[in-house]
Amino acid sequence: MKTKLISFFCALTFATVGMAQSTSVAAYTTNTLECLGTDLDGSQTIRVSGIGRTRGDSREQCRKNAVWAVIFKGVTGGIGNCNMRPLINEPNAEEKYEDYFNAFFTDKGEYLNYCSMEDNKKFSQKKAKAKTHANYTYTVRVLRPQLRQKLVEDGVLKTK
Repeated sequence: MKTKLISFFCALTFATVGMAQSTSVAAYTTNTLECLGTDLDGSQTIRVSGIGRTRGDSREQCRKNAVWAVIFKGVTGGIGNCNMRPLINEPNAEEKYEDYFNAFFTDKGEYLNYCSMEDNKKFSQKKAKAKTHANYTYTVRVLRPQLRQKLVEDGVLKTK
């Protein structure tokens, strides 16, 4: 009986300590991608999140995440009519063209020419903040046809 009582108090103590140290999970969420629509010119409007030390860093990370998703991952979440495949279907393309994409995705790099944040509406941003970083969600428009053309011109994307 005494051992059962001791194990009960130990379990109660651990449960109480675990609840006292809980933190907000909102700031540690993974990057979300959601397609909001496609335009007649082929561009995609994507809701994407990014993590950075400041609001500006997370905003730039959102742009990188959106362009990266269009190139390598494809944007399948969101409304049904914009289930688009990635531009590059080649296996291990990230590693094969690593030097090209490292230069392409540098801060203030070439990727900025293929995305815009003009579709943002007032109060459409979501924010989650932790002590060390901020996670913002923005609406980004990716110019898919122009991006595809750039990859073809640079020899990264092969046309059939």
